[in-house]
Parts: sequence; structure tokens; C-alpha cells
Amino acid sequence: MSFRPSSPFVYFVCFVVTGLGLRADPLTRSLEIDFGRDVASRNLKGLATRSDGRVLAGPVFTDLDGPKLGEILWVLKPAGKNQFVVGTGPEGKVQEVAFQPKDASYTVREVADVAETQAMAVLPLADGTLLVGTSPTAAIYLVKGGKNLARVPLPADSVFDFLLLPDGGVLAATGNPGKIYRLDLKLLAKAGLGEGKAGDEKLLADKGVTLFGEIRDRNVRRLARLTDGRVIAGSSPKGNLYAFAAAGGAPLILQENRDAEVVDLLPLDDGSFYAALVHTPGDALRIGKPADPKPDPAKEKETPVMPKLEDKPAFTGRSSVVRFPPDGFPEGVVSKSGIALYRLARHQDWLLLTAGEMGDAFGYDPVARRSLTFAGSASAQLNDLAPLGDGRFLLIRNNAPGLALLAFGPAPARVLETKRLDLGQPGELGAVRFARLRGIEEKFLKLEVRTNFGSDELEGWSPWTELKLRDGAFAADGLRGRYVRLRLTVSGGAPDFQIDKATLYSQPQNRRPGLTDFRMLAPGLGLIPAGETPPSASTTLTQVLFPGSREVDTAADRRKGLLNSQIVPQPGVQLVYWTVSDPDDDNLAYTFSIRPDNSDTWTDLAVNTTDTYVQFETGSLAEGLYLTRLATSEQSPRPEAQRLKHTFETDALLVDRTPPVIGAAQVSRSDGQLRIAIEGTDTLSLIEGAEFVLNNGVRETLAHPVDGILDGRKEKFVAEFPEARAAGATSVEILLYDKAGNVASTRLPVK
Repeated sequence: MSFRPSSPFVYFVCFVVTGLGLRADPLTRSLEIDFGRDVASRNLKGLATRSDGRVLAGPVFTDLDGPKLGEILWVLKPAGKNQFVVGTGPEGKVQEVAFQPKDASYTVREVADVAETQAMAVLPLADGTLLVGTSPTAAIYLVKGGKNLARVPLPADSVFDFLLLPDGGVLAATGNPGKIYRLDLKLLAKAGLGEGKAGDEKLLADKGVTLFGEIRDRNVRRLARLTDGRVIAGSSPKGNLYAFAAAGGAPLILQENRDAEVVDLLPLDDGSFYAALVHTPGDALRIGKPADPKPDPAKEKETPVMPKLEDKPAFTGRSSVVRFPPDGFPEGVVSKSGIALYRLARHQDWLLLTAGEMGDAFGYDPVARRSLTFAGSASAQLNDLAPLGDGRFLLIRNNAPGLALLAFGPAPARVLETKRLDLGQPGELGAVRFARLRGIEEKFLKLEVRTNFGSDELEGWSPWTELKLRDGAFAADGLRGRYVRLRLTVSGGAPDFQIDKATLYSQPQNRRPGLTDFRMLAPGLGLIPAGETPPSASTTLTQVLFPGSREVDTAADRRKGLLNSQIVPQPGVQLVYWTVSDPDDDNLAYTFSIRPDNSDTWTDLAVNTTDTYVQFETGSLAEGLYLTRLATSEQSPRPEAQRLKHTFETDALLVDRTPPVIGAAQVSRSDGQLRIAIEGTDTLSLIEGAEFVLNNGVRETLAHPVDGILDGRKEKFVAEFPEARAAGATSVEILLYDKAGNVASTRLPVK
């Protein structure tokens, strides 16, 4: 296959390759706002965010005020139209909640009181009776009209779940050991109020309790029934998933896990089901769980003490939701780190997930295959939920305990607020531009921003400022800060609108450059600049995806090339080199100037050069000390009005063309040594060393004077030659050097 020259592909390749030669603008920064990542659940109202960063219409979450239900709320079950029962602790009570849809109020009355501390499982029955499962002693209560009709203790520690079967029987899941019991409600109603611990299996069978199945894991946490009659069970602390035949017996393992808890199961009409698991490695804790119970002599039962939220370490585990198809392999669909899930439910095509440890509410869209974040609570946990039948759900929450309402449907105003967003450095805010709007127009959006130069979550924030719509984006003038928060209000649009990710543009604070290195080389050295490395003709995917990698002409590259240049002797030339670092990578121009120490007139030796060195002849300069300065100024693409300039006072330059003066010299012999001593002085420069050359070819260079420190304009040097090396020599030439490279010489006879 061949492409014609006019093929769009050819134009595209040409554009990409030639585009790499353009320097990226270092002045404008862009920050992508991913609403799925940058918005917390509790900062949503009437909106939902999706894992691809989009905003959708979502539910409104309301924490309800009303009568207190208990210190710990375990489970919420429907008991009729707008009627619910709640199992609580640590007083072992079951409360009935009557919800009033018109004003979202509710009333509470106690319908059961058990001897154990925790009513962890409840199941309202059609005839008005109520099943209650307890902990820390596993007992099953049958309650009607507020009276306990029967109590059957089981050989276990806890009853975690009930499952009503089509034939009217009930399955009860227990922990320590992990077993499932089948309850015959007719026999159970005649069992009476059994005291103490459980008896043997024959005694339990007489009371309507028979073993349905058991697992090797410690606890059976959740039960569900599939459309084919199989019973699904989830366990802990391994977190395995089991399938039992409709008649019970030995289970099949559907999925094996470790260090996990199956917190909920949700069967679907097509025979599949979802399982929610919380993975807790090591000794990680889920916030808000009751502490080990302590005996309360006043009530003769164990009363666990509720831990304070701040006394618990942060939850370090993760949660996941797995879909089990009717005839396939399990498939993970949701994964959350640092968050513990609690319950699963359905709203139309969406999957709802209630969670802790920050009162989060999540979801999953199986069509888009994306996870969702819904409006959440100010409490730490959302333990359970039940549908009200009109797009609303009633929830129980803990820390602080109470009820909440999650309502899908129309909302007068839908609002979200982002987390604290970091621009990387202080700067001036530009426009906020949405990638795409679907089912809604910009006129229905209101966008506000607040800024802060500090990272504190509460202190130092500016008031909310509304951004006005202009040029298809939202902007306001004069906003500065390092951190920003955005608040988006949606007041109209289609019910299924989508708002894509947004981009916040900003201009970072223009910071002044700094002089990091300044060198004056020894006089008489010239520079032959190395040729610049040509840019690569090839293009990589990294350069296209990350435009910053296109920069081949950076200051670091230029400095590297300069340092590879050759240095050659060049009498009368002075070479000066510097390195200026600009924090914002601005293009810089330099002006290097000198003036005599006794004059106020500056002479520019290099003007607006982009090179980081200058070399110049010193022959036209009078001898003496010269002050130097280096002026820097920012260049394009920085706008002229914003360009910063700064002048650095740099090292003094000494121009010295006068050689040192050789003073007293002496040649002597003693102890088999030829000793030659020389003194020298210099008017401007320090003495650098002396060289002694015998006319027999022996040479000696000294850089250490007699006093051991080479630090003066007057120094004395003594060279010693063994008689064997000095044999045949009749004269010595002495050369005296100063720091400016000047040399004086004299010749002495050797006797």
C-alpha cells in the first residue's frame, strides 16, 4: 500500500516532525482537573463524578435530624411501606423507623430488646414477627409485638446474616465457627426462651434449627440466593466465596482470597451476582468498629466501648467489587484503596456502594464500565441502605450514628467542590476551559474559585470569586495563589448531561535568575567554541506525548557544549565565563561591563549576548584593578512588560602587564648540595612561582616559597640540587612568575 503526496497522513507526519523544532512556551502552565480524582464524595451535591474525569447528574445526600437510634447501627431492613427495622448495639435493641417521605422526617420506636449486646442481624417476616441474630453470644430470637417469643442459642459467637427462602424457611449465617443453619419458623415459635449456651444438634433440631452447611473459614458473613436456587456465601477472614446446593451440603469454592471479608452479595436476575470484599492486610483496622467488649455488671451483659475516630489508625486496606457471571470466570469491576465498602444495591442500571471511612458513596456503571462517586456523608461510615421505591434510599450511618437520605432525581441546584489543587508554585490564574459539554450549555454553569498561598485546608483562603464566561471559557482577572479550589454549580440542562474534564491555565510567578558560577580564567588563554550538536532528525513518542522533552536547546545543553570547547594559549586575551540559573527557564541575554576602580565610567565588552562567556583583548586597557558587572535580562517569549532585569556585581579584574622585579640572588654549595636563592617582588599581582634551569639541562620548578605559603607580592624561593645533578653546570637561569602570567628572568654563574 502506498500513500499519495497529498495524503493526510503525510501532512500529519510533517507537522509532528517540524513541530518538534518549536520551543515550548515556558510561561503558561496547564493543570488538568479530573473531577473523578479531584472531588471527594462529601463535596458533591446532586452530582456524580466518573473515573474518566467526567461530571454527571447524581443524587443528593442529606444527613437527617431525628430521634437517636443507638450508639452502633448494624443493619437496616425494610419492614413495609416506609417502615424499616434497625439492629443496634451496645444495648442489644432493635428499632423500628417510620419514614415520612413528604418532609424526610422519621419517628422511632423500640420493637425488640435482647439480652446480648449486639443485634447484628434482623429479618422482618410477613406475619409481623421479627428474627434477631446476636453477638457476642450467637442466639436467634423470634419477636412479635415487642415480646420475645423464642430464644435459641447456637454453638457459635455471632449471627451475621439471615436469608429468607421461597418455601418460608430461613438460613442463618454464624461466625466462629462458620456455619449456616436452616430455621423452621413453626418449630422455632414453639421453642420457648432458652437460657445459657446451646445444646447438642438433637436439641437444636427439636427447636427447628438444623445444619445446612459449613465452611473451614472462621465466619460466614453474607448469604444470597441465585435464580437457579443455589445459595452463595461469603466468609472472613479469608474472604472466600462459596456456592451451596439448594438443599445444602458441602460447598464449592467460587473464589479463594486471603486477608479479606465479604461484606455484601448482590444477586441479579440473569443468574450473576456481585460480591463486595474488603482486603485488610496485617493488623490494619477498619475505623469505627467496636472495641473488645467489657463487662457491665449493671446490666449483666457485655457492653463494648465505642472507640473514638481519632484513636484509630487510618484504614490501610483496600476494597473491591467482583462480578460473578452465571457461566464464566469472576471479573473485578471496582477497586478502591484506603476505603472499606459496606453494602451493594441497584439504582436503574447503576450499582451503588456505601462505604467508610469518610462517609463515601460510590457506584459502578456496567455499560460504560466506569466507577462513579456519589454525594456522601459527613459521618465516617455508611453501613447499610434500603430503597424507598421512588429513586430514594434510606441509609444508616455511624460516627455519628443516625439516618441519611440518598435521593436520585431532579435537584434545584447541583454543586461540587474540588479538593485543594496545587499549581506547583505561586502564579496568576488564567481561564478554566471544559473539554466538552454534553446535554448542557455554558449558561447553566456557574464556576467559582478561591485561592491560597498556603497549604492549610482551612486557613488563609480568599473569598469565593465567580468566573465569568468569555471566549468559551471561565475567567476572572487578578487572581493569584499557589493552591486553588473550584466550585461548580449546575442549574439546568438535560437530566443525563455530561461535563468533561477541565483545564486550568495559569502563569507562574516570574522569579529572578541567580548567578551560580562566575570565573575569570588566567590571562593568556583563549576559547575555541565547540560546534553545536545538531538536533535529532528522528521523533519519538515520548516527545509527542510529553512536549517538555522537545527542548534540545536548553541552558544545560548549551553549557555542556561550551565546557567541551578547547582552550589554547593566546597572549593578551582575558576569558570570563559565567552560569546564570533561571527558575522559570526564561531565555536570557547578558551584558558584561568593566570600569577602572578609580572611575565611574563603565565600558560594555559584550551587549545582549546569549553566550555565557566573553573573551577580550587587554592590550588597550591601562594597568590596574577593574570592577566588573554582569547584567541579565529576560527575552522573548516573555512579554516585554513582564521581563525582569538584574545586575550582578562580579569579581574584580586585574590588568597587569609588568613582570616581577628580581631582587637579591645567591648561589652557594654546602653538604653536597647546590643551593640557589632568589627574592622577587611585584607591584600589582601575587608571586606565583619560580623556575630554575641549569645549563646542563636540569630544571626545577618551585611553587612553595621559603615561608611555605604562597600569598604575597614579595616571596623568596630556594632551589637545592644534589652535586650529581648539578655536575658540569656553569650557570643557572632563573624565571620568576606572577599571577597575571608575567615573567622576569636573570642568569647567575655557578661556581
